[in-house]
Amino acid sequence: MNRLAELILPKSTRPIPPAGHTARGPVSHLIAVLGIAALAAGCATTPTTPRAPVVADTVSGPMERGAVLRLLSVDGNLEDRILALDPECISEQDVQATLAKGPTPRIILLHGGVYPVHLLMKSFATFLERMGYPGDKLRDPIDGAYSQSPYGSSERLTGEIAWYYEHEGVRPMMIGHSQGGMQAVKVLYDLEGAFGESIPVWNPITDTPEQRSTITDPLTGNTRPVVGVSVAYVSAVGAGGAAFFLPNQWIMLHRLRTIPGSVDEFTGYIIPGDLIAWTLSGGDNTSLFRHEGAAKVRNVTLPNSYNHITVPRTSALPNDPRARAWINAYRPAGAEDETLRTPSDVSGDNILWAADVWFSIKKHWCLEAQSLIRARRAALAAR
Repeated sequence: MNRLAELILPKSTRPIPPAGHTARGPVSHLIAVLGIAALAAGCATTPTTPRAPVVADTVSGPMERGAVLRLLSVDGNLEDRILALDPECISEQDVQATLAKGPTPRIILLHGGVYPVHLLMKSFATFLERMGYPGDKLRDPIDGAYSQSPYGSSERLTGEIAWYYEHEGVRPMMIGHSQGGMQAVKVLYDLEGAFGESIPVWNPITDTPEQRSTITDPLTGNTRPVVGVSVAYVSAVGAGGAAFFLPNQWIMLHRLRTIPGSVDEFTGYIIPGDLIAWTLSGGDNTSLFRHEGAAKVRNVTLPNSYNHITVPRTSALPNDPRARAWINAYRPAGAEDETLRTPSDVSGDNILWAADVWFSIKKHWCLEAQSLIRARRAALAAR
C-alpha cells in the first residue's frame, strides 16, 4: 500500500490487512476469539454524541490570529487552580474538579492491525473515560470511533494533529497498540519532515484536506508549517516484530526504535517473550527505544505474564475501588529504563500498563492546559 493510496481509506476503518497479506493460522484465530471475549466482558459502551472542537464555527481555513486565546472560556478561579497543579502529582479530585473543566488535549488511540482488536482499544478508551477523561476528546468527530486504524494515512493523521492544535490550543497525544504503535512513531517522522517537506492540514470535522500546509499557531499567532508541529506525549506497546512484513510498515524498518524530536515524551512498553513484537528477551538493545533530538524517551518492561493482544483490556479497572485508588496514586520511578513489578496489594488485568499510561496522560494534560492559560494571560497583559 503506497502513501497516496492510504489517503482514500477511512481513517477509523476496521483494520483490514493490505492486499497480499494473509493472517496466519493460530494467531489470527486467537485474536478473533480474544476480541469477541473482550466485547462480551464489557468493552462496549453506550455511544455519546461527540462534541465539536473549541471553535465549532470554523469549518475550514486558517484560524484568525489570537482567536483561540480570545475564545477560551475558562474563569479566573479555574485558571488559578490549573496553574497551581503539580503535573507530577495529579489526584482524582484534581482530574474531576479541575482538569476536566479546562482545556483538554485530543487523545488519538491507534489500535492494532487485525480485526477485531479495535474492541480492545475501545476497552482502554472506556478506562480513560471512567477515570475522568472527557469522552469527546477520545472519539472521532465524524463517526464517533474510539480509535484509528494503522492502515490509514500517517500524513492525514499528521494533518489532523496540526488542525487540532491550531483550533484547540493544546497539543494532542497518541497511544498505539501493536501496529498502532508503529503508526504513531511514523507520524512523529512525518511531523519532523522525514518523508516530505510539506504536508496538508487535514480537517477532521469534514474529513478532507485543506488547501494549505500551514497553520496559525494558537499560542504565538505566527504562521507555521504542519511539518515542525510537535505532540505532547506518545506511547507504544507491542510495536514491531511481525508487522515489519507488511508493506505499509517497510518504511519503519530502521526507524521504529529511534524517536525523533517531534514529541516531548515517548514511552515504549516491552513484554518479554512477546512472539508477535519479537521482544523475546525483554529489554535488550534491539528492543529498546532511544531518542534522536530533544525527546524524552522511557523504556518500560512489563511483566512477562502480559499478553501482546490483550494489553489494552482495562475497562473494568476503574470499577474496583482498590484498583482505582492504586492507579490514581501510582507514580513511576522516573528512570529511562524501568521494569514494572506486579503489585502485591491490588489486582486487575493490565493494571501496570494502565497506571503508567494514565500517569503520563494526566501529566501532559496538565502541562498543556497550563501552557495555554499562560499564553492567554500573557496576551491579555500585552494589550
